[in-house]
Amino acid sequence: MKKYLFKVSILGLALTFGLASCQSEYLNPSSASETQVVNDPNGLIALCNGLQYRFTVSRTSPIYASVTAAGLTTKSLTVLNAGNADEDFLQKGGANVTETNSVVRNLWEQSNLVKANADLILNNVSKVSDPALKAYITAHASIFKAISLGTIAQFFEKAPIKVAENAVFNTRQEVLQEAVSLLESSASAVASTTAPTTFTNRIVGGIDYVNTAYALAARYYLMLGNNDKALEMANKVDLSKKSEFKFDEQSRNPIFETALSNINVYQPMDLNMGLPASLAPNTADKRIDFYFTSRSAISGVFRGKGFFTANSASIPVYLPGEVSLIKAEAFARKSDLTNAIVELNKVLTKTTDVWGLGAGLSAYAGANTQEAVLTEIYRNRRIELFMSGLDLEDSRRFARPGFDKGASAERSRNYYPYPSTERLNNPSTPSNPDN
Repeated sequence: MKKYLFKVSILGLALTFGLASCQSEYLNPSSASETQVVNDPNGLIALCNGLQYRFTVSRTSPIYASVTAAGLTTKSLTVLNAGNADEDFLQKGGANVTETNSVVRNLWEQSNLVKANADLILNNVSKVSDPALKAYITAHASIFKAISLGTIAQFFEKAPIKVAENAVFNTRQEVLQEAVSLLESSASAVASTTAPTTFTNRIVGGIDYVNTAYALAARYYLMLGNNDKALEMANKVDLSKKSEFKFDEQSRNPIFETALSNINVYQPMDLNMGLPASLAPNTADKRIDFYFTSRSAISGVFRGKGFFTANSASIPVYLPGEVSLIKAEAFARKSDLTNAIVELNKVLTKTTDVWGLGAGLSAYAGANTQEAVLTEIYRNRRIELFMSGLDLEDSRRFARPGFDKGASAERSRNYYPYPSTERLNNPSTPSNPDN
């Protein structure tokens, strides 16, 4: 992926600055050459590539932090070496997760940095004269701003939407609403526009902009409890198309590089994927073999794979199965169990999809009640979307037993504390949640 080489050279000018999470430090990511970068279309495209790089690459990335934090908090992953102290504290949960936890800090800081740099692009894209190029730069920046906001909303009770000194914190609902607004507008901007070669020849490829905007909007509308809009957006997604974060030997898949390529950081806890025994995957479920190298522990360790098999392995932005399960859940919450089961069966009986992922099971034969259908949808979300970073959000939304349920708890926290770097620099930072 040679385009990464160009982008990395720009990072020194456009995206490298202090990692303190004070909102004021998100304001000026390129003091040395900001004017030059943002007044040139190629500079804006380089900044677009920088958004993806910061969001996806290395142990500091929101991709690593979200998959790691959600998996450890919901007991689908287990730390193998307590020397990885912050991951270990996330697994222990409760008061062990403090304001200084590096995984939590990276989740917050890096997502906010992506958001701030997306704003820099969006505030200057009017300088691009070609309408098609302008539309795609806008869509790219909007999608990364939205996914950064959506990621923050999955782990924190509140967050600032606007970049400012002493930024005011918005509610989680307001943050998600901003994300869906960005996604819907970006989909409209490029839905009937062909990407120009001035964009495709310089951007790191892999993202299907229209389908990604609809799929992520459906995800966040579901999190907002707006089932009608979740259905509307999900129905627009073409499930035969891929949208992916691409990597190579320089940029590197962060989960494989840091965790699954070794037995030192973490691996899956067991074949149950964080589910209680009563919801354990059917032994005939082909997804077990997709996500695990073997159904037997090797030296006491279950080894994961899935989308983390090599440094160059792509990570899906969303999965077709997620879209079907969004529809299933939205229908079920609207008490339309007939259509909910239709969508659920698309996941249960699917033998493969564009990513080679399928359960190959029989259609749903459980009770025709809202509670039973929603429970089966939850089970399949945890299996289909294993190590997606969505685990904690799902556990809360489906009201699974929380940290206060003792031995039966299925998660060790509800939300995370705000990093100390934010609190030290922003007096607007709210009190931390108890758990």
